[in-house]
Amino acid sequence: MLLLISGCNNSKASENQLKSLEIGRPKAPKALSPTRILFMGNSQMEYFVSTSTLFQELCNANNHHINVQQLVTMGVPLDKVYETNKTEANQNFSNIDKDGNYYDYVVLQEATPIALNNLAKYRDNLKFIVEKIHKNSPDVAVYVYQGMSPVPFKDSNYNTYYDDLRKNSVRAAVFIKNAGLLRVGDAVKDAYNGKNGYKYLIDNNDRLRYGKSTLHFLNDGGFLQAVLLYASIFDKKPIIPKKLILSTGTGNNDNMRKQEVSKAISNPRALQEIAFSNR
Repeated sequence: MLLLISGCNNSKASENQLKSLEIGRPKAPKALSPTRILFMGNSQMEYFVSTSTLFQELCNANNHHINVQQLVTMGVPLDKVYETNKTEANQNFSNIDKDGNYYDYVVLQEATPIALNNLAKYRDNLKFIVEKIHKNSPDVAVYVYQGMSPVPFKDSNYNTYYDDLRKNSVRAAVFIKNAGLLRVGDAVKDAYNGKNGYKYLIDNNDRLRYGKSTLHFLNDGGFLQAVLLYASIFDKKPIIPKKLILSTGTGNNDNMRKQEVSKAISNPRALQEIAFSNR
């Protein structure tokens, strides 16, 4: 059962209480002008595929007019994402809107090593970024990115890392005003476990993620992540357009371009169901 946490600044909450908590979806402010969303994080958001681009395409196809912005830097935690994009970030955070909230939604993705091993820094980084955003977006709906296990699914440590990342994302998000989880780790785990008939292995190749020291989303994973965010915000499944901007492959000469969903994604219907069930 989901418990909607109000007054998330209660620093007296014990760790034992936090271990058992779930947090509900945040509530966006009423927008009187264009709705805006900010993506802030590293390569889990954009590498082979772009979460912000896919989300924008889903919104366009479903007649949701949303202004999408992002601050992304490869391989660094949130405080470094801010530092490397400081001029743009400060300009964005200083913008005002007539409805009192420049941003309506923000997705904050912490680097996996921090989210996994340094809860204090995880909390501090979220607080640092949110305080800056709150200056002109006090009621913004914050989605804290629940990281996915950083090792292959067949690795013996997969579930341990998954459990720790999930606990830490809750422990970090619970202290942020109007925050909830973007349950990426849960959705990825469901896909690996074959929920809704999804098969992640095709010709013995993982269709969700690719990499050696760092695993990044392929088309299936990027699609899952974008649909998850759409379902989390709008509480419904999106109509999927026939074509989306997806990756042509993982080589140096590959890129992102418009492709037929039915050919570039192995089982879009199963992934859409998995995403919706984790909203």
